Amino acid sequence: MELLRTMLFVPGNRSRMIEKAAVLDPDALIFDLEDAVPPAEKPTARRMVREAMERGAFDRFRVYVRVNAVSTGLLADDLQSVVCSHLDGIVLPKVESREDVEEADRLLAQGEARQGLETGRTRILPIIETVRGVLGLPGVAGCHPRLVGLCYGAEDFATDLGVERSRDGTEGFYPRVQVALYARLTGVAALDSVFSDVKDEEGLEKDALLAKQLGFRGKLLIHPSQIPVVTRIFTPSDQEIERARRNVAAYDEAEARGEASVTVDGKMVDIPIAERARSLLAMAGAISDRQSAIAG
Repeated sequence: MELLRTMLFVPGNRSRMIEKAAVLDPDALIFDLEDAVPPAEKPTARRMVREAMERGAFDRFRVYVRVNAVSTGLLADDLQSVVCSHLDGIVLPKVESREDVEEADRLLAQGEARQGLETGRTRILPIIETVRGVLGLPGVAGCHPRLVGLCYGAEDFATDLGVERSRDGTEGFYPRVQVALYARLTGVAALDSVFSDVKDEEGLEKDALLAKQLGFRGKLLIHPSQIPVVTRIFTPSDQEIERARRNVAAYDEAEARGEASVTVDGKMVDIPIAERARSLLAMAGAISDRQSAIAG
C-alpha cells in the first residue's frame, strides 16, 4: 500500500504557493486544476503545473494533479498538459461510476503513449463526494489496476445532499465509513476529506483521530500548518512499533510450537492481533524507507 498519510493541495495557478511547496514535507503534493482555479485561468494553471513538475524540484514527493471531473469536458485538456514522467497520479473528482475511471484510464493511456511512458504507470485516486458516487462505490472500488486509493470529499458531499457541512460531520458519517470499508476491501489506501478550518488545530486532531479509527490511512490537507498534526497521528509511535515487534515475535514462536495464541505483557495475542502488528510494522517500514530516500 502506498504511503499517503498527508496529501497537500496546492493551487495550480498560484506561482508563489507552488514555489513554497517545494520545501514542505507532506507525503504527496496535489497540484489543483479543479476547484482552486477559476475557469478562465485553467489553461495557465495547466502550463504552470507542467513547468513546475519538469523543473524537478518536487521529485522527492509523490506528485498528483487534481484534474477536472469527467463530466466537465475538461479532463482531456488537463491530461494532455500534465501527463509526464514526473507525475505519479491524478486525483479524479466527483467519481460516480466505473465509466468515469475507465474514461480517465483511456485518456491517461493516450498521454502516456505520447510521452513514451509505460502504459498504466500513472495512478488514479478517485474522490467520492456525491450521493451518486457513494451509492456507486461497489462499481468503482477495485474496478481498475490504476486505482491507488479512495478519497472521501466532505464539502461537495454535503452540498450534493443539500445540507451545510457540520462541525462534527454527522451528515457524512455513512459515506465516510463506506469509503474506508471499500478501500480496505480492495486493498488500497483510504484518504479522508480536508478539514477546512485551518486555525483549529484541536479540531483537526480530533477529526484525524476519528478518521484513523474508522480505517483511513491519511488525510487531504489544504494548508501546510496541518501537515505536522496529521503526520503525527498517522505515524506509529516508537512504543507502538516496539509492542508490535514483541507481539509478532511471540506469536511466531507460539505458532512454531503449534499454539494459536500467546500472552504478551499480560494481554492475549492471537491471529488478528498479530496481523494488526504486522500491518503496523509494514507501515513503519514504508515511513522509514521514505525518510531514507529523502535524506539520501
